[in-house]
Amino acid sequence: MTNERALDELVRKFTEDSMKKNIDRRSFLHGAGKIAGVSLGLAIANSLGGFKVEAAPNFSVYPFTLGVASGDPLSDSVVLWTRLAPDPLNGGGMPSHVVPVNWELATDENFRNVIGRGTEHASPSLGHSVHVEVSGLKAKTVYYYRFKCGNELSPVGKTKTLPAAGASVASMTFAFASCQQFEHGYYTAYKHLAKEDLDLVFHLGDYIYEYGTNEYLSPTGNVRAHQGDEIITLEDYRNRYTQYRSDEHLRAAHAAFPWVVTWDDHEVENNYANITPEKGQSVEAFIKRRAAAYQAYYEHMPLRRSQLPQEGGMQLYRDFAYGDLANFFVLDTRQYRDDQANGDGSKAHTPESLDPKRTLLGAQQEQWLFDNLGNSKSHWNVLAQQIFFAQRKSASTPPKFSMDSWDGYPAQRQRVTDFIAGKNMHNVIVLTGDVHASWASNLTTDYNNPDAPIFGAEFVGTSITSGGNGSDLRADTAKTLADNPHIKFFNNYRGYVRCQVTPEQWRTDYRVVPFVTELGADISTRASFVYEKDENGLKEIATTTVPMGVQMSAEVEEDRHRAHARAHEIQLEKKRKKEAVPN
Repeated sequence: MTNERALDELVRKFTEDSMKKNIDRRSFLHGAGKIAGVSLGLAIANSLGGFKVEAAPNFSVYPFTLGVASGDPLSDSVVLWTRLAPDPLNGGGMPSHVVPVNWELATDENFRNVIGRGTEHASPSLGHSVHVEVSGLKAKTVYYYRFKCGNELSPVGKTKTLPAAGASVASMTFAFASCQQFEHGYYTAYKHLAKEDLDLVFHLGDYIYEYGTNEYLSPTGNVRAHQGDEIITLEDYRNRYTQYRSDEHLRAAHAAFPWVVTWDDHEVENNYANITPEKGQSVEAFIKRRAAAYQAYYEHMPLRRSQLPQEGGMQLYRDFAYGDLANFFVLDTRQYRDDQANGDGSKAHTPESLDPKRTLLGAQQEQWLFDNLGNSKSHWNVLAQQIFFAQRKSASTPPKFSMDSWDGYPAQRQRVTDFIAGKNMHNVIVLTGDVHASWASNLTTDYNNPDAPIFGAEFVGTSITSGGNGSDLRADTAKTLADNPHIKFFNNYRGYVRCQVTPEQWRTDYRVVPFVTELGADISTRASFVYEKDENGLKEIATTTVPMGVQMSAEVEEDRHRAHARAHEIQLEKKRKKEAVPN
């Protein structure tokens, strides 16, 4: 409680001082950003100490209910993760003291050749999560790992290190996924992903959703239910992560490969921007909510200590070199952005959205990206990020754009595009989530000029479940493609994306399931595209009809925004009913 009281006092004093000084909104937000960083530090101040260490108990209930995971692989290192949670949906069920957890790393799944072992301390201040950074490993090597606490062994996980930096690499295969609303369907796609032969998995955000039970409604019906109301507190966020990890297929996908993760908005709240909430909260209240959400994210992801809070928040943007084949630049387009222009939503551009000073990445991350891109000698340069990068407009007069995507920050996108064009690069790939559909686009220096040079390709992955069953086509498919000729593919099924990369060619396979509201769906490769750095852009090399899938739905893009708006209406209805009940 000491940290919570200290944070309350910090926020109270800052607000009072701001009112006395009558500072403008920009100055207020700048100051509040500093408070946000301090608040996150306070939230986990005891993570490395402050609790008594006691011997591991002999558990009467299995503690490894959330499985195991690995992530952030390097050529000589990887993070191993687990969390002790014998009562996962009720705060974890662990005692309020530090518990030792043993780990082992082996070259075989039967652990006959153990090459590393040690003990980590699972602390209450981090939800009894464990993050082991194992070093001294061989490059491009498969390893197996497990944990032991008291009388219990965890499941076995499989991981793999990256090739040595600069080493000649002939090929790699990886997948990326995003948007897994628990209520909207079953994680059948992860069942299939876990069986793939992959080197790596990227998760591009919306790992959890913050809504309460049946607030965010799928067009094809919610088939599972969130526990409780909208999540606000640290315990709320912890319980939501454990509910998502209760799915056996998600746990299997984590155990099968190392993951590189980044967040989008629903890990905190829909369409938040930096420390500005979407609606219905003061900045002061949102600062505390964001701190709780960030801590819970760290606790449940295989992240390194360098992802622990620094001033201003958690630094998730980072890079990974897969030998000389590909440099991956993992972006954070949520934590540092200016607030969405024009009140958010799909709007025509105004002087506000066109303001050249507006930022999506923040100055420091932008410079980091340019420095790394400028120094890259890799065959491919990959931006692994959250939101639609290519222009996507409606043909209305004037045309409308999503204010939450890169379209809402056109000056920021132009700075990135100009830098790439200035370096004469044609090997840029953007990986994207967020929009619950599959897309493939040519990246050009001017989307309004059909003859503009092509410098790369964007592959947007559909959701794992968000939005429900999906379909091959939507009511707005033909018009969207006609309005945006650089977009070469648009499909509305659910699933994930598999990429096979060589020095000369990038191949992308859109792996989809026909439905998510029932178990047992088969996987299909709906379409495959290649990009070859020849300035001719994307080529479709294969296409398939998806058995048992709906061919056409009445869905349009605006339906997704309306579903979020309806969720807020339901939340307000719940709040009014609670307030109407006498104490």
